[in-house]
Amino acid sequence: MTSDSASHGYRSPLETRNASAAMRSIWSERHRFTTWRRVWLALAQAQMELSLGPTSEQVEAIRRVLDSVDLDAAAKHEQRLRHDVMAHVHTLGDQAVTARAILHLGATSQDVVCNADAILQREALSLIATRLARVIDRLGAFAQKWRELPVLGFTHYQPAQPLTMGRRATLWAQEFVIALNEIEMRRDTLKLRGLRGATGTQASFLTLCGGDPKRVDQLERRFAEIFWGNANALWPMTSQTYPRIWDAQMLSSLAVGACAVHKCANDIRLLCNLREVDEPFESEQIGSSAMPYKRNPMRCERATGLARFVISLTHNAYDTASTQWLERTLDDSSNRRLSIPESFLALDGALEVMANVAGGLVVYPGQCTARLEAELPFMATEEILLAAVARGVDRQEAHESLRQHSQAAAQRIKGDGAPNDLLSRLAGDPHFKAIDLQSLISAKRFVGRSTEQADSFLRDSIEPIRARYAKALHEEPELRV
Repeated sequence: MTSDSASHGYRSPLETRNASAAMRSIWSERHRFTTWRRVWLALAQAQMELSLGPTSEQVEAIRRVLDSVDLDAAAKHEQRLRHDVMAHVHTLGDQAVTARAILHLGATSQDVVCNADAILQREALSLIATRLARVIDRLGAFAQKWRELPVLGFTHYQPAQPLTMGRRATLWAQEFVIALNEIEMRRDTLKLRGLRGATGTQASFLTLCGGDPKRVDQLERRFAEIFWGNANALWPMTSQTYPRIWDAQMLSSLAVGACAVHKCANDIRLLCNLREVDEPFESEQIGSSAMPYKRNPMRCERATGLARFVISLTHNAYDTASTQWLERTLDDSSNRRLSIPESFLALDGALEVMANVAGGLVVYPGQCTARLEAELPFMATEEILLAAVARGVDRQEAHESLRQHSQAAAQRIKGDGAPNDLLSRLAGDPHFKAIDLQSLISAKRFVGRSTEQADSFLRDSIEPIRARYAKALHEEPELRV
């Protein structure tokens, strides 16, 4: 047995199997607590600048220990105090002794936690945006490569009008573009709670500022400028926390990205069954422990499962937002520690998988063509009908002949597993003897504007995203298992 103590307790698969190192770092304890310290630093610096108590020496004492959080010491304080924020106030005070007396001055816990959460959320949303952009870029490259390959289209998962493989990929990419727009909007409209005190009224800060409301506003705006880089990105109103309905909106936006993953991964799984495409499959990869021939789409299956988990957490966020009592209740805390990080971690993992799949998706043109050609005679019946009428055949008689021949050919395919013989049947029918039937079943006659539409989407939708995220597109996805 391994001596690794971590193996003797539960660890989330989001950490051990799925989410990237970058996303795990954002939601790590160390990053969370150093961000809390940045709140205390910005608060003390703003208070110093407004001559509200802290000195420059005290501010610098905090700055010197920003990144040296003693997690063991904080855990001991929390065991004694039963309060995580105050545990870290004491831990910081132990390290920045000269600043101990002014730490957390005028603040309540959520002045720390809510403002720090906004930083973590902004970083996580930005990372998700780059993950989406990378999937879009790779699907765009795939669409460009296969922009002209005709394939069988499906509605109701029944054969329908053909399109091209590239155009199908742009449909996938478009859903990721919609998701990216949603994530960028959430990131760009994020706000700080600001300095509001126990119920949001700023009573403690009003006292600290000698009853002068203008100084309270100055203090809050300067804090936001130092901590956030924008003095105006503040919620107009808060209770003890920022509005928890924001969490519901944010997790819903993540769920939009998860829907894009789910749809794309499911489609690829269906096409794998038809043997038209394969997700990447490594030389020593095992598809099944019992069936050596199997080449299961396990990456898309994993992405689908993770996406479903993200989608499920939106209801949790709605529940939490709708059950907050008056100015605040604490039943959101333990819940949010799970639902918010895990939504990000799971979507990050799913997008890492999809970037890998989109970058290595294999197409089998021969199989695509064979499947399409087997159905094309049926799809050409309208063209054949029109051609017959143009040669003087009664439209209703031609329609009835086509119906009977099509039904007979379909029954032969389904009942006997035989090839489609519709064209040979029609060739022997006097209604259609003057028609060049082969000329009417060219796949390119039936794909409409597929190639043109794919080209337009690549130019108008994908290229601007590539320009915005150029630096991030060349990073390889992290796929650990």
